[in-house]
Amino acid sequence: MALAEPASSRTIAGGAPGLGLADDRFARGSILTLRIVMAFLWIQNTRWKLPPDFGADSKAGLYTYVDYAVQYPVFPPFAALAEHVLRPNLAIFGWGVLLAEATIGACLLVGFMTRAVGLIGFVQSLAIFLSVGRAPHELPWSYYLMMVGCLALAGVAAGRVVGLDGVLRPRLLRSEGVLRRAAVLS
Repeated sequence: MALAEPASSRTIAGGAPGLGLADDRFARGSILTLRIVMAFLWIQNTRWKLPPDFGADSKAGLYTYVDYAVQYPVFPPFAALAEHVLRPNLAIFGWGVLLAEATIGACLLVGFMTRAVGLIGFVQSLAIFLSVGRAPHELPWSYYLMMVGCLALAGVAAGRVVGLDGVLRPRLLRSEGVLRRAAVLS
C-alpha cells in the first residue's frame, strides 16, 4: 500500500535522500495506532447516545450535552441552535449523531475514506466542543485533541496504511469520472 512519492524524489531536510512514509515502519505504525485509537474513541462514545429518546425523558445522555450548549454557551449562535432546533428535535438529531459517530468509528477502524471521515470527525468534534466546552466537569482540551487527531488522520490519508483506502485507491485512480475523483477522499 504505497503512501510515498517515487524513491528518486524522496528527500529529507537539507536535500539528502530519505525514507518515504511507505518505507518507514515507525511512521506507518504510528499512523495505524492513531487511526485505531481514534476509531475506538468514536465507537465508545456512541454508548451513551441511546435511542429512542436519547436521554430526553431521564434528562441524561445526549440530552444533557445538548442542554449544556444552552446553559453554558461557548458560541451564542450555536447555543441558540441547540435551544431552538436541536433540543426540540432530539429524536431526529440523536439518530443523526449516533449514525455519524458510528460511521466515523467504523470507517476509521477499517481505513475507509479516511480523508473525508477525518474532516467529518473534525467538524463533529468541534460541534461537541461547542456543546460542552464550558460545561462543569468537562475537559475542553480533550475536544481539541479529538479535532487535531481527526485533522492528522485526514492529512496523512491514514487509511492508506493497512486500510481499505490503500487497496481501493489504486483501482479508483485507474478508473474514470466520479470514481477517479473519489480517490481524493481516500
